[in-house]
Amino acid sequence: MTTYRIAEAAALLGVSNDTLRRWIDGGRVTTLASSGPQVIEGTDLAALAESLADSPDREQTRAASVSARNRLPGIVTRVKRDTVMAQVEMICGPYRLVSLMSSEAADDLGLEPGVRAIASVKSTNVVVEVP
Repeated sequence: MTTYRIAEAAALLGVSNDTLRRWIDGGRVTTLASSGPQVIEGTDLAALAESLADSPDREQTRAASVSARNRLPGIVTRVKRDTVMAQVEMICGPYRLVSLMSSEAADDLGLEPGVRAIASVKSTNVVVEVP
C-alpha cells in the first residue's frame, strides 16, 4: 500500500499543507491511524485528485510557471489496460495528463492508482517515470 505524508500529498495536488489539513478536518479525505506522522492512502489521494480535476473552479496557480519541457510530479489516478496498450491518467498539481503506453511498460513501472509518478512533457509526447 502506497501512503503519502501531508506535505507530499499537498505538493502532488498543488495545494498548501494548510489547505490539505483543512480538507482532512472537513472529511474530504481521511488519514490512516498511526503513531507517527499523518499519512493518506494512495488510492484515497488519487480519488481526491480526480475530484479536484473535475471541479470547474480548480485554481491554476502553477500554470504560468510550467513550460512544455518540464517534469511534472504527480499521482496516478487511473490505468486502463488491454492486451497491448495502457491509458494512464495522472493529476500533476492543477493538471490532468493522459499518457498512452504499452501495457508491458505500465506493468514494468508498477503504475496503479495512488502511485507517485513523474510526467515528462516534451512536444506532443508524455513520458511517465517512477521516482
